[in-house]
Amino acid sequence: MILKVLTMLNSFFGSSRLEERAHGHSNSTARALLPILILLAGCNSATEPKSSSSSNGASQTTADGGSAAASSIDRVTAGPPVKKDLQLFTDQPAKVEPYVETAIHSKIAGYVQAMQCDIGDKVAKGQVLIRIHAPEYHDQLLQKRGMLEQIEAQAKQAEAALGVAKAAAHSAESLVVHAQAGVARAQADYTRLESELQRIQQLVSKGSVTAKLADETTNKLSAAEASKNETVANVESAKAKLDEAAANILKARADVDAVKAKVGVARAEITQAETMLTYTELTAPFDGVVTSRQADEGHYVQPAGTAPPLLTIANINKVKVCVSIPESEAAWVDAEVGNAATGDPATIFLASLPGGKIESRVTRTNRQLDSQSRTLSAEIDLENADLKLLSGAFVTAKILLEKRADVLVLPISAVVKASDGTRCCLVEEGKIVYRPIELGLRVGDEVEVKSGLAGNETVVLIRAGGLQAGQPVQVISKK
Repeated sequence: MILKVLTMLNSFFGSSRLEERAHGHSNSTARALLPILILLAGCNSATEPKSSSSSNGASQTTADGGSAAASSIDRVTAGPPVKKDLQLFTDQPAKVEPYVETAIHSKIAGYVQAMQCDIGDKVAKGQVLIRIHAPEYHDQLLQKRGMLEQIEAQAKQAEAALGVAKAAAHSAESLVVHAQAGVARAQADYTRLESELQRIQQLVSKGSVTAKLADETTNKLSAAEASKNETVANVESAKAKLDEAAANILKARADVDAVKAKVGVARAEITQAETMLTYTELTAPFDGVVTSRQADEGHYVQPAGTAPPLLTIANINKVKVCVSIPESEAAWVDAEVGNAATGDPATIFLASLPGGKIESRVTRTNRQLDSQSRTLSAEIDLENADLKLLSGAFVTAKILLEKRADVLVLPISAVVKASDGTRCCLVEEGKIVYRPIELGLRVGDEVEVKSGLAGNETVVLIRAGGLQAGQPVQVISKK
């Protein structure tokens, strides 16, 4: 290019001198253009492709300044797949929360009689925290106890009535037996008199006795018959009284059962009143620390509902780190099973901690994605006996989701996805060869090759998607 520019300048200056001789003008204008033309020649030479290259197929400059045709061989970066350990991590913001936290509400309405704790106090399970003044519950308990005493007295009366009914039934049974015995005596007298009348009538017919004696015996027989009928009636009457006594027993027993049921109801009401009375003392449900307080002595409190909690108790000797895992990584999260340390290893980073981090494992997940955020909730339990981890602190959780040791790895730029599967491009004898492969774990720009490669192949590592099978290429080793 420089030679061409010089030739052009010589021609220009030559013509300028001719014109100068012919017209007598100076060629100073042409000379002033010389630096500009040289600068343009340098810019053009910088943008033109090089006319010479290596001898392995690139164009070469000829002796007269011409160039040969450019070669069609592509230069590709290639090399063998790498064997290494792949580790898939997720770094997510997280929040420290108490292992157990409970808001303390009142079950009943009343006035705060005494506050027996304050913010920051350590409390033990069962310890009284608040006393509520509600005297009506004491009055209800006394009333229920009085009703129980009354019903128990009624129960004793019913038991006594049952005893009376049983005694009456026993007396009726005796009357039945006595009446039945009278029937036997009357029948015997009647049978005796009937036989005697027959004998006397025979004697009367023979003239041995008078007819008057026969009439007297007949009258006695009639009286015996009447007595027998009376005793039979007495038996039926005694049986009726026995049936009545049995009915009275049944009624008395029913009365006893009814009163006993009332006793049970009264005792249950007393138990309920005693239970309601226990709500006048609010106790700690577990060992912990008072983290909030919303009541003072004299405040009127209402049953739990929309009202804020009176106190909040938290167990911070053990805390949990709550992490939200994106949907794309949720399937890789493994939690502990039982007491086995099978959860994914996790590192908690917090600048305020000594050493700045804590090693642990994923303890549990909720096993479903949130419908709004499309994330999986995971929790990591941490011991906090020294109370260095404060509830509400924001930390960073780094979780090792998956680890593959000593596996073949390719850059993702070496992978070609086609309709017939996934493949890579190998260089064999200077030409491209397709090789189907099966992929595994992907970490960043690297992906595991599960099958298809032995590890000693020459694989195109960059821009493999634009190469065709059988295409000749020149390999450039990857630096």
